[in-house]
Amino acid sequence: MKIKKTPETPPMLPEQWSTSYISYWQPMLEEDQITSGYCWFDYSRNVCRIDGLFNPWSEKETGHRLWMSEIFTPDKGQTRKAKIAYTREEINEQSTYQGIPLKDDVDPCYNLLITQDILIQNNATYAGSYTILGLKTDAWTFTRLGKGPSTYYFKQGTNHLIRMVTGDPNKHASVRDFPNFNTQIISDSIFEHHK
Repeated sequence: MKIKKTPETPPMLPEQWSTSYISYWQPMLEEDQITSGYCWFDYSRNVCRIDGLFNPWSEKETGHRLWMSEIFTPDKGQTRKAKIAYTREEINEQSTYQGIPLKDDVDPCYNLLITQDILIQNNATYAGSYTILGLKTDAWTFTRLGKGPSTYYFKQGTNHLIRMVTGDPNKHASVRDFPNFNTQIISDSIFEHHK
């Protein structure tokens, strides 16, 4: 009988990675949305970019859905958000959306959203092996100061992130699935702001 060895050290994320993502909640409440997008991380350049429909975002309260492209550049001390509001119109008993570009936001930023060593920095502990998206994974859990618990699931024996859960899934947690995680070289142009 083969005994599986428990990993002792949490992995660091690859120097460069990108993936599409699916964002949803567990459990899904009435107002919760499922959205998707794409993200790119390059730790050698200390930059990342996330494009997609913002989640959480209440269409009921704001009157629109929000698409956003956010580029994090801690070396410049800022993050830039390009945004488009999608408003729903009822025409002849059919819903249609109209995109309205909004003014860019520039906010202070001193760290990437997910640092390369996030597990090590937060003293993550091994939380077991699970099958996620049809893959065997190793789970690592930690709690950031002032925030709830987080669990990151990596393809077993690798540093490829498959799922990220923030919060308590028994109450209400944000879930991000990364179905096509890859480490291909990312072009410099991905991190340039275009108007």
